[in-house]
Amino acid sequence: MTRYVIVGNGVAGTTAAQEIRKLDETGSITILSAEDVPFYYRIRLPEVVANEVQEQKIIGKSREWFREHSMDLYLQTTVSKADADAKTLVTQKGEEIPYDKLLLANGGHSFIPPIPGSELPGVFALRSMQDARNIREWAEKSSRVVLIGGGVLGLEAGNGLRKLGKEVTVIEVLPRLLPMQLDVEAASRLQAMLEEMGFSFRLGTKTTNITGKDFAEGVTLDDGQSLPADLILVSAGVRPNLDLAKQLDLERDKGIKVNEFLQTSRQDVYAAGDVTEYQGRVYGIWPAAEEQGRMAGRNMAGKQEAYTGTVMSNILKVVGINVASAGEIDVDGEYESRIHTTNDLYRKLVLQDNKIIGCIMLGNTKGFQTVLKLMQEQKDVSDSIDSILTDVG
Repeated sequence: MTRYVIVGNGVAGTTAAQEIRKLDETGSITILSAEDVPFYYRIRLPEVVANEVQEQKIIGKSREWFREHSMDLYLQTTVSKADADAKTLVTQKGEEIPYDKLLLANGGHSFIPPIPGSELPGVFALRSMQDARNIREWAEKSSRVVLIGGGVLGLEAGNGLRKLGKEVTVIEVLPRLLPMQLDVEAASRLQAMLEEMGFSFRLGTKTTNITGKDFAEGVTLDDGQSLPADLILVSAGVRPNLDLAKQLDLERDKGIKVNEFLQTSRQDVYAAGDVTEYQGRVYGIWPAAEEQGRMAGRNMAGKQEAYTGTVMSNILKVVGINVASAGEIDVDGEYESRIHTTNDLYRKLVLQDNKIIGCIMLGNTKGFQTVLKLMQEQKDVSDSIDSILTDVG
């Protein structure tokens, strides 16, 4: 009987466990999670912050589901020691867990820039369920929020706080919002929509200091401005959790390096999700984590199926506004682009040799999955470009 151990209960780890069980009905599956709730939809944490949903409503797989599939789920469990030669993990409670096949799907952590004052009470990042609880509790005694970083999860969290009646100002070091997903025109349109909702923005500006003595009271910007705030939310990206990879002496750079079978540099150790680097890329998006988890699980259970990468795509609902992007968004205008706009709509196809290599949809994302399929299949779209751009009904 094969002993499978999975570190991480996010989408990559859970999907891997599901695939393993489909292919191996008798192997033991042990899942270790640092969180105190089972697999949930992380993208919905801002709704928890806003008190729009109860925690239970965003749980994707209940504890009963894991029991029904003969999986041992350990919550509030972290690994303090890993021994690749002995093939064992030791938890923070001192429990030794042996494995035959190990999957590291332990994700990432919020990056907090080295800003003086970032350690003060009242400064938060949103990555876990406990983070959401802490932010919601602090928000009860707050009125002014500064959001450092204009990323998706940060904007969503900021919107959750705005719905609670807070005044929200976004500080972004780059000159536009969502620079990985949107070009200049789309970002400008999104910003205008958000400003109508009540957001304020300081773009192209850096936070140099978080002020306050016993708790955060505001921020100082590099242009000399000071903004008062009693809750500061940092949304400056995610970094892979590499402590276990170091203990196991795995090859790593930005993340844990894997081959096309999601294998690391050590036999019987696999990696998937936000902790993983494949062909120089850490994807950091849900579809890639899910796909990598599925392929890792299948390979761990004895299949030989190659992962070939994931098209960089995002389907988002940024504070209720539909946004989708994929591939080359062509910020610098190096490729042929076709654009269709109305007052509340922006759709762009980026083309090379009559094939779609990138796409942006703002306000209406109808047909996005069709576009993704056309991108993957590299089909000539000469005769269908106009219909793809204008079909929004």
